[in-house]
Amino acid sequence: MSQQQWEKRIAYLGPEASFTYLATKGLFPNDWHIPYQSIPECIEAVAEEKVELAVVPVENALEGSVPLTVDYLFHEAELFVTAEVMSKIQQHLLVNKKYANQLDMLEEIYSHPHALAQCHKFLFYNHGGVKQTPYASTAAAAELVSKTEDRCIAAVANASAAVKYGLHIAETNIHDFHFNHTRFFVLSKQNIRHGIVPLKAQPKTTFMLTLPTDVSGALHQVLSVFAWRKINLSKIESRPLKTGLGNYFFIIDILADEDEPMMKGAVEELKALGCTLKSLGTYFTYVTPE
Repeated sequence: MSQQQWEKRIAYLGPEASFTYLATKGLFPNDWHIPYQSIPECIEAVAEEKVELAVVPVENALEGSVPLTVDYLFHEAELFVTAEVMSKIQQHLLVNKKYANQLDMLEEIYSHPHALAQCHKFLFYNHGGVKQTPYASTAAAAELVSKTEDRCIAAVANASAAVKYGLHIAETNIHDFHFNHTRFFVLSKQNIRHGIVPLKAQPKTTFMLTLPTDVSGALHQVLSVFAWRKINLSKIESRPLKTGLGNYFFIIDILADEDEPMMKGAVEELKALGCTLKSLGTYFTYVTPE
């Protein structure tokens, strides 16, 4: 397919065969997938209109939120979420085929920090003496292993990375818990929604807000805004505001459409309480095939 036939340019945390790539390809199979080396680069690519969309990880079931994504969206970028992708994560230990039967020689294990953390128990009990080194992404770690033949090193990555970079899967499904899923945000400069709505889909809206200062019970008041309207929250989390100890902003996922009358009323009440509010928009969840 030529570049001219692609409908959209989509940035993703690469390289090819990363978990973010698989999520991107699952939702946008016929578009132009452009790898970037970091989450901020993906987000800036959208902000600077080098691409129409970016796909970045935002939360893992085992390790929680991805702080870099959340903080960058709050402090640096004025973007919206057009969709979220939910993907099952299966981590494997990959080595160069040259060392397929020589795990006792293993010197170092590379991967994204979240991937290493997801496999903490397994790596501790099975390779406790081996150095673990954080890397830009799981796929980048796999690519490094494929290019390193003079040392026995390994990557924690997925099966697609093993195929892409010609590696041997030395140990399978090494993540510590079975239910290992990651949420990915699809980001845009426009407050739009992905075109095809899944069947029986539940709209979700993400707000980022700060509380008024020196007001007793401020968080309780915020929660009451949603409670009396019977608006369901699926998540609330705090992050440092980076202005001093004890100062935070909150990320709230709400199971409602921001265009609903009750939600509009909630926004007005939050502002009246003195909260500053940033909406990332309303979107739907798409699940990639396992």
